[in-house]
Amino acid sequence: MMILSKYTLLIMLCLSSMFSLEPEAKATKDKKDRQQYKIAVCDWMILKRQKIGSFELVRELQGDGVEMDMGGLGKRDSFDNKLRQPYFQTLFREKSKEYKVDISSVAMSGFYGQSFVARPNYKDLVQDCINTMKVLGVKVAFLPLGVQCDLTKYPEIRQELVRRLKIVGDMALKEGKVIGIESSLDAKGEVALLKDIHSKGIKIYYKFQNSLEAGRNLCDELRILGKDNICQIHCTDTDGTLLADNKRLDMNKVKQTLDDMGWSGWLVVERSRDANNVHDVKANYGSNISYLKSVFQK
Repeated sequence: MMILSKYTLLIMLCLSSMFSLEPEAKATKDKKDRQQYKIAVCDWMILKRQKIGSFELVRELQGDGVEMDMGGLGKRDSFDNKLRQPYFQTLFREKSKEYKVDISSVAMSGFYGQSFVARPNYKDLVQDCINTMKVLGVKVAFLPLGVQCDLTKYPEIRQELVRRLKIVGDMALKEGKVIGIESSLDAKGEVALLKDIHSKGIKIYYKFQNSLEAGRNLCDELRILGKDNICQIHCTDTDGTLLADNKRLDMNKVKQTLDDMGWSGWLVVERSRDANNVHDVKANYGSNISYLKSVFQK
């Protein structure tokens, strides 16, 4: 009888330990997910391009960070970048700490509409971005190749584009930074492009919208690229519906794919606004951030 009691007690202790560890194990997993995936939003899309109010707004939307733009470009010789000034450099760093909102990346969104291969001062523009990254403590820059450097439409510019990207990639690498490019190519094409550029300072800034609009399999594309070639992700589709209502984007499958790849980093909200309520910043971006957190940080 005494022996039976000892075994019973041992079993009870083991079961007690298992149940007591369950909440702790869940908390550890939740913390790991939060560290693996962080959610940011583009400042220009929430109408706060290089505005100090972006930090307070992103905190209100419960985002983890903001992708800060270099400012407008247009036909100017340089970005409209106030972060060259020490006063603004200090102010932005202070507000980032105050609201506990990180700066995920610095964007050169002006190249959505401007040609990277037509700018004679492209090195100066990228150096300005690298300098901004340094003062803000940011590792990744976003460089969209845009409509004028669309390699599927203008393959004749490839040689010059590769040459320039190699130069600016090496500039970034020298400072311990990475420039993430967005192109219209499929994953195999982007892998080949990276091989041609041959600089560790250039990676792919992946955008879900491009694959979805082209009818490509998003998860297959991610796997082909591989975790080491993707620096950050614009984790949204084109405008039309909110992410939670998007029928062609299986976000849980995306997370499982990224988990399997061992990828970690910033998921940045760019679009996916409700077409019937496109100007409501808080409703659109608050909903999208909340949805992404429910999937990637649950």
